[in-house]
Amino acid sequence: MDNITTEDAVMSEAGLAAAPRNEDDMEEDVDHEDDEDEDDDDDDVGVISGGQVLTGRCVRLHFRCKAQLPMGSFLRVTGSSLWAPGTSVADPADASVSVGRAEAGAFPVLQGDDAVAANNNNPPHQSLYTSSVEMVTTPDDYPVWRTRTPVVLVLPHSRKTVYHHYYRYLVVSPGGAVLRGGGGGGDLDDTNAMMDDGENANNAATTAEEDGTMVISTSNEGLGTTAVLEWEDPFETLSLTPKMHEASALSLASASIAQGQTKADYRNLPYRTIDIDMPSIAEESNQPTLDVYGNSDDVTFQQYLLREAIHQENRRKKSTHISIGDGMNTDDGEIRRDSGVIVVGRDQMSGTETPKSAKSAPLYRGGQTIFFVCFHLPVRLVQNPTTKEWRASWSESILAKTEGSKVLAQLDAYWVGTVTTDPPLESEEEKEKVRAILGEMKCIPIFLDPKIRQAHYYGFCKQVLWPAFHNIDLLDLSTCGWLPEPDGASDWDQSRLDDWWDAYRTVNKEFCKVMSELADENDIMWIHDYHLSLLAQYMSEYEVENFGKRTTRKVFFLHIPFPTSQIFRELDCGQVILQGMLHADVVGFHAFDHARHFLNAAKRILGLNYESLVGGLIGVNFQGQTVLVTMSNVSIEPRLVDATLLLPSVQSNKEDLQKKHEGRFIMGALDIGQRLSGVSLKLLAFERMLQDYPLWVNKVVMVQRMLLPGSRVKDEEVTTREVRFLVQRIKDKFGPAVIDYEEMTGASLPLDQRLALWKASDVLICSPIREGLNHWPMEYIYAHKEPEGPGVVITSEFSAVSSILNGALRVNPYDIKMMITIFDKALSMDMQEREGRRYRDIEFVSSSPSENWVKNVLRDLRDAAIHRRNNPNSSESNSQSQTPTPGGMTPIRKEVVDSTAAFLAREANLSFSPLNVRALKKAYDGSERRVIITDFNGTIVMKEPPGKYLKKEILGTSGNKPPQVVIDALFKLCSDPKNTVYVVSGDSSENVLNALGQVPNLGLAISNGARFSPPVAPGENQRRWLTFDLGVDWDAVKRVALPVFSKYTARSNGSFVKLTSFSIGWSYYSCDPEWGSLQASHLVLELENELRAFDVRFVTLKGIVEVVPRKLNKGLIVQKVLRDTSIKYQPGVDFVLCIGDDISDEKMFTSVFSHMAQMGDEANNKPGPSVIADDGMTEEVLNVSGTEEVPEKVHCFNVAVGRKQSHASFFVNGAQDVARSLMMLAGMEVPHGGLPRWDSENVTHVFE
Repeated sequence: MDNITTEDAVMSEAGLAAAPRNEDDMEEDVDHEDDEDEDDDDDDVGVISGGQVLTGRCVRLHFRCKAQLPMGSFLRVTGSSLWAPGTSVADPADASVSVGRAEAGAFPVLQGDDAVAANNNNPPHQSLYTSSVEMVTTPDDYPVWRTRTPVVLVLPHSRKTVYHHYYRYLVVSPGGAVLRGGGGGGDLDDTNAMMDDGENANNAATTAEEDGTMVISTSNEGLGTTAVLEWEDPFETLSLTPKMHEASALSLASASIAQGQTKADYRNLPYRTIDIDMPSIAEESNQPTLDVYGNSDDVTFQQYLLREAIHQENRRKKSTHISIGDGMNTDDGEIRRDSGVIVVGRDQMSGTETPKSAKSAPLYRGGQTIFFVCFHLPVRLVQNPTTKEWRASWSESILAKTEGSKVLAQLDAYWVGTVTTDPPLESEEEKEKVRAILGEMKCIPIFLDPKIRQAHYYGFCKQVLWPAFHNIDLLDLSTCGWLPEPDGASDWDQSRLDDWWDAYRTVNKEFCKVMSELADENDIMWIHDYHLSLLAQYMSEYEVENFGKRTTRKVFFLHIPFPTSQIFRELDCGQVILQGMLHADVVGFHAFDHARHFLNAAKRILGLNYESLVGGLIGVNFQGQTVLVTMSNVSIEPRLVDATLLLPSVQSNKEDLQKKHEGRFIMGALDIGQRLSGVSLKLLAFERMLQDYPLWVNKVVMVQRMLLPGSRVKDEEVTTREVRFLVQRIKDKFGPAVIDYEEMTGASLPLDQRLALWKASDVLICSPIREGLNHWPMEYIYAHKEPEGPGVVITSEFSAVSSILNGALRVNPYDIKMMITIFDKALSMDMQEREGRRYRDIEFVSSSPSENWVKNVLRDLRDAAIHRRNNPNSSESNSQSQTPTPGGMTPIRKEVVDSTAAFLAREANLSFSPLNVRALKKAYDGSERRVIITDFNGTIVMKEPPGKYLKKEILGTSGNKPPQVVIDALFKLCSDPKNTVYVVSGDSSENVLNALGQVPNLGLAISNGARFSPPVAPGENQRRWLTFDLGVDWDAVKRVALPVFSKYTARSNGSFVKLTSFSIGWSYYSCDPEWGSLQASHLVLELENELRAFDVRFVTLKGIVEVVPRKLNKGLIVQKVLRDTSIKYQPGVDFVLCIGDDISDEKMFTSVFSHMAQMGDEANNKPGPSVIADDGMTEEVLNVSGTEEVPEKVHCFNVAVGRKQSHASFFVNGAQDVARSLMMLAGMEVPHGGLPRWDSENVTHVFE
């Protein structure tokens, strides 16, 4: 074991003063390389001269510090750089969810909500924790303090020769009160000892949480709570007064309470640095260099000062320049042809080259490129019948470029999509002409194969997605007679969906090919509407495959409703579409109802929860990133409408219409001729009003215009037939003067004709059955602005615009009586009420053009980037089984770092490196005594992916076995006499034995380590099971708890009680998600009261509530295995591989470090709980004799499955990589490209 001291590690004071490191040198240190080629030389796997493997090498670091402290206070030093400020690693060891109870501690950690646990003494709360190593002194040595046990470091995989370790000193008082601001308490130690005054600590913790302050615990030796009195702060970043050396313990506590510092203040405290020269770590160590507490001139503060100067400069720059991304843009003027799709380089997108140096703006980098990607380009193409020349102009779409846009003036904006022409473009020459014309408008057309376009747009989009997204049941499509057949049934043919779905994917892939050629790193890609719901996923997969990370920022905005989860999951492809949308950084909707349905579908179909973020944002955690879900409204373009209102045609058409119906109130209506527009229901209500209110027969006329776009031909046929019948019936009953009905071809009426209709109408009726955002009611309100007389808008409560307009009258189109009453109210409304209703909406309608909408969405995109920068690993709270993709984590390497907290977070992120399997193999081959401990579910057995419904998402592996190649690898590893191999699982013994019981010499642990079976010794035929004595009468716990569980099981359909050796679980996987979560929260509260007398805790993870002994965690078995193996085989363990995938495995990682710190230390190497055999006899404990040797070199590989916040030092991307690693250690050959198959029905390939 390498015992390195500060004298070995830190640069000499003279040398540092003579040659301070500049900014470039320091930046180079954090630019770790992990993308080396597989054929690189030995330096690439951390091998130095002499054959020593540095990757995974354990280094034990001792400290000395001179500090004169008040009576009753002690000094501590923060531990290993396993974590950094701002991370959140949940630990279910107790209800406080603390991460700071291992010898290898860290900087303060802001706790998240990855797991929610509760016990009967400490309520769950979010607090700031730290773990640290105790320092001691003697009367002869005082005021010099030294570490009692070393800080354990693990060298990451790196080409660099210097490893930076950051640390801080803090002053504690074991008997002190829980402090606010400067200190605190309330945590439990590693053995979960009870606090002396649980109630007082409980109140203090709660108060601290409410006040936004922190609660700190440093207890990890079983001494209870230790209150922090002061952090070392010689540069007065917290401005604490009085100074440490001038104060008593009492005055320190008072000063600390008075300050009320925030968590962010403590994360930005100064830190010390020592540089470990890795090639010389095996040299003999000397007496540690002496630090002086509070001395700002210490050499170990010099790097902090240099770094702080860089941060100040970055803050200065950032105050005037906030960007979404800082990537480089490259221009490419080539024309590329791929699969029939022609892609034009960025320089050829317009007639003149667009400069990349526009002025900066607060929401985006000046000159940054944004692509508006939509299926239909927002342009109109018209061909001159004589010259055959094409002309292009912007359409009325909110996606069209608006003159004078300040946002687009500072963004290099392009539009990408298809175009529709009349006549169609046949020759390549005509397409080139269109490209040239649109290029001047910075529009990039995509020409699709006509058959593919027909199947995609008119087939899948309009016949499947359009009705489904508007909440139309597929059963209705097949039986309700929407499509005109002689027998009244539809011609719905489910078999057509396969071809339509293939065409849908093909079109999305074609768009992906185009965008992959156009987009540069950190460009913005804004994808619009349901036609391209898979594009964000295809682009992300392309970027990860080619660049190793996601390179563009993506927004997906849905302009139509999103259906309920009940309707959405009827789609065979619904889950794929949902996942495709979630690959965007921001998913936007026009109404909260639509967003709510989307969030509910994500929960019920994919099992993803959402959370409220700072600033009123909503985040869904999906595959390693937080996807923001936002609602953003947009109104009309006032300048365009004002210009159109000045056209003579508007006034003349208005006068003609009024003259035609002189003496009557005009009820205007303009609808698409499809069933969802609700025209038939509106006519039925109008007919009933004329019948029930005959006084209106001679006073009112309905001017109904119906558009026939041809996108749903059969739907339009049956709708027009029905409408014509109703119109004729009304005319026959009440005369032709009461209704003016016309049909028009096209998807819209020209703006001047619409405005004429709006100005002529006294009332506008917009009553669809389902509808996205419709701007026509807003146009109506604007057309009736002062000095015009106000009109009245009637909107359906099923339309998005009803949630935007406050002055509109809302109706339920299905409620005919309600419709009649509202019609009568609108016609009878006095002028004062009309003006009041107009006043409620005119400001929004007049001041919310697409310019503001674009700005708002880009602001949300910026917020998404900021959230990911501040929370780079925030995705694991939703699912234990979820393994982020390699590109799932947002890279923070290029982000501007302007604070100590951000710098340390980046350093921690960079040091958490992917496992280098070749380095692992070299360390394994060079070791003499090895311990390999692996988790079961999700580590060597692939967890079941989320099912079609959340109620089927049992995130376990009941009945599954590891693939045969993994079992073969375990056979080989266990046959090596140098190896001790254990598999630790939370499952029952039946499942584990069924899967692995046939492997000889394999140790097994079940129920999270509560019961274990050592490797079967030679000559033994039967396994021997042992149990930890955790100090709980489990039979008594069952007698109290099971009646409570039974009560909740009876009222929650699908729930059940799961009993194991030392846990009682209540599973609500199969319950309704909301109902199950609600019952689980009440169950925990009731159990807290009933089990207050027992030393138990409650762990609430996804879909299950468990009661377990307070002392139980997987770290117990890890500590026992390591300790017993080291005592039994001298000179001890020199290779440790520990692999786990979820929250419960974090204790295994911390226990490994605790063992490393205690090696060779008889005083601190204490055994764990006693062990009882099945016959009731207590097993003999192996004691440390004091003569045990410590291996010269120790390698430790704590490996997390999935890149996420963890106590581990390395990570792999999935269970497939675990299989590959075990096979390589066992000397088995891994086929090129991966293993052929898992032995599981749910997974087809180990490696893609």
